Amino acid sequence: MKSLAALNKYFVKYKWRFLSGVFFVAVSNLFAVVSPTVVRDVLDKVEANVTTYHTTVSDAQKADIESDIFQLVLWNGLLLLGLALARGVFMFFMRQTIIVMSRHIEYDQKNEVYSHYQQLHTQFYKTHFTGDLMNRIAEDVSRVRMYTGPSLMYSINLVVLSIMCVWGMLRVNPVLTAYVIAPLPLLAICIYIVNSIIFRKSEQIQAQLSELTTTAQESYSGIRVIKSFVQENNMLRFFFNTSENYRKSATNLSLTEAIYFPSMNLFIGLSMLSTVLIGGYYAINGSITVGNIAEFVLYINLLMFPISSIGWVASMVQRASASQKRINEFLETQPDITDAADAISKTIEGNIHFNNISFIYPHTGIQALKQFNIDIKAGEKIAIIGKTGSGKSTLAHMLLRMYEPASGEVLIDGMPIQKYSIESIRSQIAYAPQEAYLFSDTVYNNIKFGSEDATEADVKQAARLADLQKDIDTLANGYETMIGERGVMLSGGQKQRMVLARALLKTRNVLLMDESLSAVDTQTEQTILHNLQSYLQNTTTIVITHRIFTSWRFDKILVLGDGSIAEQGTHEELMILNGKYAALYRHQTTTDN
Repeated sequence: MKSLAALNKYFVKYKWRFLSGVFFVAVSNLFAVVSPTVVRDVLDKVEANVTTYHTTVSDAQKADIESDIFQLVLWNGLLLLGLALARGVFMFFMRQTIIVMSRHIEYDQKNEVYSHYQQLHTQFYKTHFTGDLMNRIAEDVSRVRMYTGPSLMYSINLVVLSIMCVWGMLRVNPVLTAYVIAPLPLLAICIYIVNSIIFRKSEQIQAQLSELTTTAQESYSGIRVIKSFVQENNMLRFFFNTSENYRKSATNLSLTEAIYFPSMNLFIGLSMLSTVLIGGYYAINGSITVGNIAEFVLYINLLMFPISSIGWVASMVQRASASQKRINEFLETQPDITDAADAISKTIEGNIHFNNISFIYPHTGIQALKQFNIDIKAGEKIAIIGKTGSGKSTLAHMLLRMYEPASGEVLIDGMPIQKYSIESIRSQIAYAPQEAYLFSDTVYNNIKFGSEDATEADVKQAARLADLQKDIDTLANGYETMIGERGVMLSGGQKQRMVLARALLKTRNVLLMDESLSAVDTQTEQTILHNLQSYLQNTTTIVITHRIFTSWRFDKILVLGDGSIAEQGTHEELMILNGKYAALYRHQTTTDN
């Protein structure tokens, strides 16, 4: 339950809606508790008139009594109707304040969770499943809304109505009231025991639901792999097993929750029985009237729904508590990489220096870089070549501050990278990553992503530079063609070129190309490189690749091996050295021929 305290800031934010809701709850219940007193007065007066009627001999007096009874029932019936209508109006206002408040809280909380996801470091996403992240922002937040809305509303209604009803009963007969409410402590004990069980099971169910969501999400994303390996039945069986575990846990929880409603009916029935038996005894002795018994019965009927909803409300609160606990776990996770207190935004010229950089991936323990050093001047073209796992991409992530070095420092224009704001660095470095990620949007919007100020002419120029224009011309709607989830309508080479066009549109003074041409054919690669030679003349360009670009003259070529520089120099110097680079060059040129 402590986890729900994180929601207090929202209640403070929407305090006027909340307080208005409490007011409307009180007013609506005030109209409700007036009705039993009206019924009591009517019954008592009718009983008195009936007694007088039977002892009266005169027909004229009997007619007057009949008229009085009719008038009494008619006007008080209209009064009860008016009270019911007034109560309904204020119940409408009650829902319009508290339930609408819960929707605002749900909106704010989803935005808060999503915003926090955006701030978390790259390492976080390597150790958490997408399905689990989606489940927390969707299912968990929805369950929390059931607490801030219906659960809260019914709880306030129960408290206010109980106080009013008990006060009304105490005014009639304190002893009878004690008998009527005696079963309630037993009800509280029952609720406490079952709630503890529900809370434990709710946490387990939410974890299983995250696993189920993750399984489904991975299956949808990898459907082509599943089909190509004919693994539909195996994946269906795996999903069925996961779903079956969730079903069993959810069914077990439902069985536990089912204890509530029979318990509610039992205790309410005991209260009703006490009212009739003991109230009848007091009525016979003349301590109370028949109208008082009817009044007590109506009070109990008023309490019947709020009390019977205790189990449902308690279940919602427990589920919300379990869900909020899961949400808090992520919200309390702080990003490893943040802006320093004195971080500045400054234009980057393109001078980059890696000084004795070492880095170990925390989730695997693999050392990606060892005492790495390189000095890149503004406008230089650098190629970083190496086999898979040699640390090439790690350098790009370091420059974008996706990771912090274990030792050493990265300098940009002679200033430590930590002195720059993260936004300043990432907004000024264009990055074409190895994984060509595209959004389910149009070609135009995918290229323009991250470059809000770009014009249509700029977008088309970037597409031409990436040799993508001819492919766009073949699409049905050109730049307005929807490319599907993750660019499913495009080939691997088209995806890479679209991501490259996105980076070129953003290009300022530094461009990172991380295996961004690995999926294109040799002819297309040569066309793109030819297009970029003049365009990137004054741009510091770092090309990370496992292939040698023979048509580009790099100022420096680095050959990595096991996280450190095995060879470096110009193309001519490395060919004279006759080492790894020369062997790779001969192998590539022989293969190309």
